[in-house]
Amino acid sequence: MNPTCIVRKALVAGLLLLSAVAANGQTQPRLDARRGGDGRVELAWTAPGFRLETAASLLPPVWTAASADGFLTATNGSDIVATDLRPAEVARFFRLRSVGSTPTDPPVGPSYDIGNPLWTDLYVDPVNGDNENDGRTRSTAVRGILTVFRRLPEGTQTNATRIRLLPGTYFGAYIEDRRGTQEFPILVEPADGPGTVSFLQTAAGDQGSLQFFQCAHVYLQDLRIAVNGGDGLQFERCHHVLVRRMRISSVRSEGQDETVKVNQSQHVYIEDSDISDAGDNCIDVVGAQWGHIVRCRIHNSGDWGAYLKGGSAYWRVEGNEIWGCGTGGFTAGQGSGLQFMVPPWIHYEAYDIKVVNNLIHDCEGAGLGVNGGYNILMAHNTLVRVGQRSHTVEFVFGGRSCDGGATNDCQPLLTLGGWGTTGDGGNFIPNRNVTFVNNLVYNPVGFTNADQFIQFANPAPTPPESNLPANTRADEGLMVRGNVFWNGVPGFNTGLSDDPANACHDGTCTPESVLAGNVFNGAEPRLVNVAAGDFRPAPGSPLLGYAGVAIADFAWSDAPSVPSVPPGNPSNAVNADLRGTNRIGAAVVGALLP
Repeated sequence: MNPTCIVRKALVAGLLLLSAVAANGQTQPRLDARRGGDGRVELAWTAPGFRLETAASLLPPVWTAASADGFLTATNGSDIVATDLRPAEVARFFRLRSVGSTPTDPPVGPSYDIGNPLWTDLYVDPVNGDNENDGRTRSTAVRGILTVFRRLPEGTQTNATRIRLLPGTYFGAYIEDRRGTQEFPILVEPADGPGTVSFLQTAAGDQGSLQFFQCAHVYLQDLRIAVNGGDGLQFERCHHVLVRRMRISSVRSEGQDETVKVNQSQHVYIEDSDISDAGDNCIDVVGAQWGHIVRCRIHNSGDWGAYLKGGSAYWRVEGNEIWGCGTGGFTAGQGSGLQFMVPPWIHYEAYDIKVVNNLIHDCEGAGLGVNGGYNILMAHNTLVRVGQRSHTVEFVFGGRSCDGGATNDCQPLLTLGGWGTTGDGGNFIPNRNVTFVNNLVYNPVGFTNADQFIQFANPAPTPPESNLPANTRADEGLMVRGNVFWNGVPGFNTGLSDDPANACHDGTCTPESVLAGNVFNGAEPRLVNVAAGDFRPAPGSPLLGYAGVAIADFAWSDAPSVPSVPPGNPSNAVNADLRGTNRIGAAVVGALLP
């Protein structure tokens, strides 16, 4: 028999002492948990052969497997599975839950406020439910999630509905034209807490994906979605969407799949989720305005970990960990078909994107990039082991085309003043006002470095009748200051050119200003434990001597005016580090203060 573990806690001298007690009363090795100021709890164990490991059904953050004495970190309330591997006839398994007190500092990044609606509960039970039931109680639950959505009125809702999913495995659904409001939203969550509900492919081949079309004020939290290819979660032409504490995965293959896909939507908020395993991109956002991606784990993609493109605007990307990506970690902009863009955001690929306090590591391509962006801030990020293919960061042109020869869809947007063509197009969407400051880019000894630190795109001609000037730049208003780049290779190419006809020879971006304003291969920026993923500056690290630079706010006076685009947030303040610790007086380069 594999007993269930009960965790007991007591607060002693700043430590949370957790005792794992088996259901049969046998006390297992004690676990010591140390409170962090960022809402995390660090567990330490000392007994040989006691293993803490990930369980596939658990919600993020996923705990790293370990088999020796050491530490693990997870958010308060996270579940793990513990296996006692000491000699016994049968291995003993235990489920543990970390418990911590209220953190001293708030977690970094914003959180969407759903308010306090007066909920009407509807229950779904995939095992014992019956679609003839009314769904009002657990005992009268319906069987499928699509059934309960179809019972909601089409269009705008007049009740706040909480769809409570009983434990079990569900298959996916396509849901359209169900629109909540701020007062009457639609919430989907497990009835019995995190780790109890999964959307998976069925034996009959039904996928576990959830797709929403023309929906509003739909909030999903604490669900697990896993698909065997294709998009795991998609929102198209929706607004006010919340994705919170979700675990979503696709399959990292050669197929064109995105784990989370957002098209032509507004007010989309992705928080505290684990999003992974995409053949293309873990998060693919096209033509979406107002939103954030905060405190997420984004990993294992063939293309980018995440990007915001196609006229996406007014997003904050903060406090995330991004790793295991092919083309790169995160980019503001990329390339889009003009017909998929939404007026008036029909010029740049991305507007007013703030990318701060992120950890980005182990990416084959660039850790960060801007491909056709306006007023883009990338500040206080830590990049480790990135750029194996070519370069560590990039400032290049965004792409624009009219996909599939959809001239009838592209020409009206060109007539409005949009940038593009009615043909195949190319890479000619410029950057303007990109601020890349106070970031750490660190490739330790033993990592395979490629060609150069920074990729600057040279000026490029534009197609006729594209509504752009004949020659455009990817470095107009580009500010690269206060960053630390290190790979330990003497004379490594910075990416700067001596030819004044090439990139970074205009305005705020010149070879002289970049060399003087940043540190390239100075003293090695020692971190606490790179191998274990602890990227804090170590005691005595040279990073502590680099105070970074002040970050200027943006203006909006040089934004496109035909058609006019609503102004974004001019403030570029970064007041806390990744753990929520106040930066005032300690603006150390990178995402983490000591």
